[in-house]
Amino acid sequence: MIHLRKIEPSDLPFLYQWENDALAWADGANHNPLSQQDLRDYIESTTGDIYKDGQLRLIIEDEAATIGCIDLFDFDPRNRRAAIGMYIAPEYRGKGVGREALRLLEAYAFGHLSMRVLYAVISTKNTACTALYRSAGYTPSSPLSGWTLESDAIIWLTSSRPSLD
Repeated sequence: MIHLRKIEPSDLPFLYQWENDALAWADGANHNPLSQQDLRDYIESTTGDIYKDGQLRLIIEDEAATIGCIDLFDFDPRNRRAAIGMYIAPEYRGKGVGREALRLLEAYAFGHLSMRVLYAVISTKNTACTALYRSAGYTPSSPLSGWTLESDAIIWLTSSRPSLD
């Protein structure tokens, strides 16, 4: 069983490894290495309050390990929508962690933050993420032709719903 928690200074080694995973850069907004100081500054400056920071990064962990992180970003409080980003450490992929983390984030976003819409922009080459969002009930929406140098992308949408199971 996993849970989500606020980022802490002790997460620096994990964030350093994950943010510098060049294989993940094609699917994210980061396209260059980050230093430990860059990440230390980020950890020290984030409040964990999406209304103050405009984004929220939560650490995914279980009883034994730090597994990844999940983000709400591109936060629009007026229209109550946000984008989702997620990174799962390679050794935990394909084990249902992403689906469970997404379910927990949805419960928080819809239940606590009163969000109306969550969305993810997924590369058409990222079949694992496409399968995850499809299985979670997200609907493919706008195709984004030439979205990155590597591939096209699709926006996957979900709206608040009474049941998050």
